[in-house]
Amino acid sequence: MRRISWVLLAAVLCFTLVLSGCGKKGADGVIKDLGKVADKLESEKGTYQGAGVMTIHTGTTPQQYQVEVWYQSPSYYRISLTNGQKDITQIVLRNDDGVFVLTPSLNKSFRFKSDWPENQGQVYLYQTMLGSILSDNTRQFAEDKDSYVFDVAANYHSHSLVRQKIWLAKDNYTPKQVQVSDSEAKVVVDVKFNSFTFDTNLTKESFDTNRNLSAMNQESKDMMAEVDENGLPVASTEGTGEGEGTEAEPVASQQLGAFGIIEPDYTPAGVMLTDTQELANSKDHAVILRYDGVYQYTIMESRPLDRAVSLAPAEAVDLGFTVGAMTGDDQKTLTWMSEGVEYRITSANLPRMEMIEIAASTQEQSGK
Repeated sequence: MRRISWVLLAAVLCFTLVLSGCGKKGADGVIKDLGKVADKLESEKGTYQGAGVMTIHTGTTPQQYQVEVWYQSPSYYRISLTNGQKDITQIVLRNDDGVFVLTPSLNKSFRFKSDWPENQGQVYLYQTMLGSILSDNTRQFAEDKDSYVFDVAANYHSHSLVRQKIWLAKDNYTPKQVQVSDSEAKVVVDVKFNSFTFDTNLTKESFDTNRNLSAMNQESKDMMAEVDENGLPVASTEGTGEGEGTEAEPVASQQLGAFGIIEPDYTPAGVMLTDTQELANSKDHAVILRYDGVYQYTIMESRPLDRAVSLAPAEAVDLGFTVGAMTGDDQKTLTWMSEGVEYRITSANLPRMEMIEIAASTQEQSGK
């Protein structure tokens, strides 16, 4: 009788151990599943939508952005980035016509031909996370409550971004958080997802350029006072007796140079600002900053009045807060739009990484 009891007890213990092990996967099992998820995303019906907050820890003040990401197979993308402090939104679109960067509040769009984002990673894109995990054979794997955590190499074409930790939900592998760190293990970029859903009802029209620009323009009109092409409030003529079409006198803040000059917070070692010049009679309030030393380059800042810019085939460059366009061979130019200002860095010898560092450092600066 006692022997039977021990046999029953052993059977119960074995059954309990089996049950406790059910559903628990090791690194190999999770990696295999992630490969299947990646394959499904590339299938005809692969879609997802995600939203969260991205914090960039550069400079003296962290910059926060509300991030919304849409994807539809095979290569449609829509990324909305809203500056939390300044409530300014930019949209990065990829559709059949190319890659676009839209600034709806100014009805402004950049267009350039590129294979973005296949040619580089973006921290907020799910495919980038999967690619980083699957391609790193030295990946580190751990579990944290309801998440699988991967510590892998960062591949963002920036010497300041070295490692990244990626949290994926255990039940469906949706992303929960991504932290990208520098060589000193300090977090430079942190993305926390509030929502993420596969198999959404996105259509080709969801990524249409005109549709997105019109929709965001209407939203801006509903939420904001009317502004001119420089982002300045338009004075109301209500009750003044002025007729429709009456042109108001220009105010002082609209004169050349009144916006101030935005100097990047970062300057490469051995380089200094040698000259600033306001372009006389410039309708878009353009200024040029000249730098000399180990590298020679210029930065042009303007507030263009034309509503659309079409660029030659270019390399899309992720600046974190937006996407810029890199053009040229012997002499390169990096162009991007931020808060109504169009920037162009041009140089024959400034390294690509230095260009990106300079561009990123303009984000938290104000006109001087």
